[in-house]
Amino acid sequence: NKLKINLITILGSIYDKSCLINLFNNHQIDTLYHSAAYKHVHLVENNIIEGIKNNVIGTYNLADVAVQFTVKNFILISTDKAVNPTNYMGKSKRISEYICKYFAQKQNFSKFTSVRFGNVLGSSGSVIPIFNEQISKGGPVTVTDKDTTRYFMTIDEAAQLVIQAGAMSKGGKTYILDMGKPVNILELAKKMINLRGLSSYFENDEKGGDIKIKFVGLQKGEKLHEELYDGIKPKKTLHSKIYQVDDIDVKLTEFKKFIEKINKYCEKNDIIKLKSLLSHYK
Repeated sequence: NKLKINLITILGSIYDKSCLINLFNNHQIDTLYHSAAYKHVHLVENNIIEGIKNNVIGTYNLADVAVQFTVKNFILISTDKAVNPTNYMGKSKRISEYICKYFAQKQNFSKFTSVRFGNVLGSSGSVIPIFNEQISKGGPVTVTDKDTTRYFMTIDEAAQLVIQAGAMSKGGKTYILDMGKPVNILELAKKMINLRGLSSYFENDEKGGDIKIKFVGLQKGEKLHEELYDGIKPKKTLHSKIYQVDDIDVKLTEFKKFIEKINKYCEKNDIIKLKSLLSHYK
């Protein structure tokens, strides 16, 4: 370890507030990067209550305890799926952004910042490792739709820009990272097959080839194209690859009641009321 950093590993859940209090009590935390979320769309779609418990109530608990223990910087790792969300993972991350705004307005010491970006290359569940595995097995390579696009960024670049966004923030803001142009997933699949010295073909292609590309269609909650912002164009910042999106003020009392209702329905395992509540939230 060239940096001589003492890494401490602690097992626990952000849904468990007593665990968080104990952790913050034993360690003087100055800056917190919050990435503890269930981030796979289908996982949360199939486990809505547990997904909301962790992603929403867990974020609220963490932010609340961070304020209690005067943490200077709280940086939420958000996602492009939080924009006009069509699935519960996206909704949970959108509400997490609002939680950061809520605590930014509620007090003046701790700085709360949200940083929103798309897919990270090589991360768990990323399409590239999946395609590699499918190609190695001889196919088929599964693509949702011929027009599907996604944003991609390397792990190193994402990590550096998240740190810089957190450092430049004065609190209460949401930033998006410049992800470049969205990538067509079908073209990505073709290129990855060609790079192995193989040819691709579609299901009804009479000529055939080495690796078949199979279209499987969009699954529940998936979009053809992800977005990094909605409405007003983002503002430039001092960093060429970091942009600020306009924030909406959160009504403190209303929002707290909303979170309390979410928690109540999660604890009662009342998925019908939870879905109804979340359906009215944008």
